[in-house]
Amino acid sequence: MIWQIVSVATGGSIPTPKDTAAQAVSVFSDPFYRNGPNDQGVGWNVLSSLQRVAMGFGLAALVGIPVGFAIGRFAFLSRMCNPLISLLRPVSPLAWLPIGLLVFKGANPAAIWTIFICSIWPMVINTAVGVQRVPQDYMNVARVLDLSEWKILTRILFPAVLPYMLTGVRLAVGTAWLVIVAAEMLTGGVGIGFWVWDEWNNLNVKNIIIAIFVIGIVGLLLEMALVKLATAFTFEEVKS
Repeated sequence: MIWQIVSVATGGSIPTPKDTAAQAVSVFSDPFYRNGPNDQGVGWNVLSSLQRVAMGFGLAALVGIPVGFAIGRFAFLSRMCNPLISLLRPVSPLAWLPIGLLVFKGANPAAIWTIFICSIWPMVINTAVGVQRVPQDYMNVARVLDLSEWKILTRILFPAVLPYMLTGVRLAVGTAWLVIVAAEMLTGGVGIGFWVWDEWNNLNVKNIIIAIFVIGIVGLLLEMALVKLATAFTFEEVKS
């Protein structure tokens, strides 16, 4: 109803829900067509964006989670790294994109680099906080039993920190999906962000609205998948 009113108020600049739905049927009737490198269906664009997110996010997890464990476990590392994290974390992820373009000489690796740098901080911080909040009684028992650092990590820290770690992962993947759309608008190529920008250049507002729904639905599915993962592998309090 509101959408219809806005469409009428803007003199048709914003297409009506009916017109947008008809265009959506056309778009999704063949989402995987290819008419050249810069003219591909919405399905290929979404898959390309997800591939970049997966690569950047995976690299961030490989680096960020171990670093978070180390920072939380050793006080001297926490004192060393906290000022650096506080300095770099507020920087807009897109501010790192030109550095990626300069270093990697390509739009695709630069976009992956941007995803990496924006995804790493939630995982580092949440993992470190989880380690620091492990009850001291657990560590005292480990000291009495003379457990090795590896056993402390696998038997005590990892189970206790898992809820915090997965919270960091959820925050990171949401940020990554948010940033990749903006990064692709700037770098071009194949991707849902580039598709939005290309449709804007063609003044195709219907496809822009469709892309907004696609971005939201994919983000929701990613969130639901991670919540499902959390309920399967963490304690009862995470399920709430």
